[in-house]
Amino acid sequence: MSTAPNRRAVAVVLLIPLVVTLALWAFAWPAARIAPRDLPVGVAGAAPAADQLARQFDQREGAFQVHRFDDEAAAREAIEDRVVYGAVVAGREGPHVLTATAASPVVAQLLREAVTAAAPEDARVQVTDVVAAPPGDPRGSALGASVLPLALAGMGAGAAVTMLGLRGIRAALTLTGAAASVGLAATGVAHSWLGVITGGWWTEAGALALTVLAIGAAVAGLSALLGPRGLGVAALLMILLGNSFSGVTSAPHLLPEPVGVIGQWLPPGAGGSLLRSVAFFDGGAAGGPAVTLALWSALGLAAVLVAGRRRTSAAPAGDQAPGSP
Repeated sequence: MSTAPNRRAVAVVLLIPLVVTLALWAFAWPAARIAPRDLPVGVAGAAPAADQLARQFDQREGAFQVHRFDDEAAAREAIEDRVVYGAVVAGREGPHVLTATAASPVVAQLLREAVTAAAPEDARVQVTDVVAAPPGDPRGSALGASVLPLALAGMGAGAAVTMLGLRGIRAALTLTGAAASVGLAATGVAHSWLGVITGGWWTEAGALALTVLAIGAAVAGLSALLGPRGLGVAALLMILLGNSFSGVTSAPHLLPEPVGVIGQWLPPGAGGSLLRSVAFFDGGAAGGPAVTLALWSALGLAAVLVAGRRRTSAAPAGDQAPGSP
């Protein structure tokens, strides 16, 4: 009796728990370890009150990265440019907390609680949301939920190009067209219908399209280089790790190290950061994520084009009859 079916059955029994364990680790571990890690915050105002606020942040070693500003206007500008997530202004009547729920509702709440807990009992803590999340998505839930559909769209586009046998320029044009279509459709839903992103319509569409193109090109490129195994590697990077390490539902600086950094190197995390920048901060700090997505797109499309050229040049030799000169 052949043992091949038995071996396949054993492989399935062992593989499924392994995949589930890996998925639980990727999603549950970062969520269970959320805490500030070199979280950029600002302190503004005159000494010695501002110095005391800075020391309170410094007491939590490794949690906060304190930026000093001369006054409230400079702190607000830094928040709008996404240099810091929030700031505390030392005032005569008590600390004034400047937050940005559009950057991260989780960080805004954490900053409010940290300042309130450290303030004297009789102190009045004033809170101002400098860049507020849109009314359609006050908790950032919809924005956080957008990462997985984008990753699936890119994964689907790359897998379709691979399975259909599209190569070279045709494959590159198909990936680009699919990404552009997804960008337009997703912006129509998120901006025009739900109102959960509120920036420039075409800029948002471009950010979404670039995210899908980076993922789709990476999937197709890995498949062109590695064959069928490339789809598995791409699913691991883009769906499992890219989605869970993106930090869109909280903030990259709240994830365990080096998860937050890795997440921003992958297209889903970079795409989430880029979308947040163009949707709420007029493009502030959008350069890094845009470059990351452009590199993934360029490398993936280059792999597709090179693989297609190699197969085209090898085809005439393979078509020759055996024994022909």
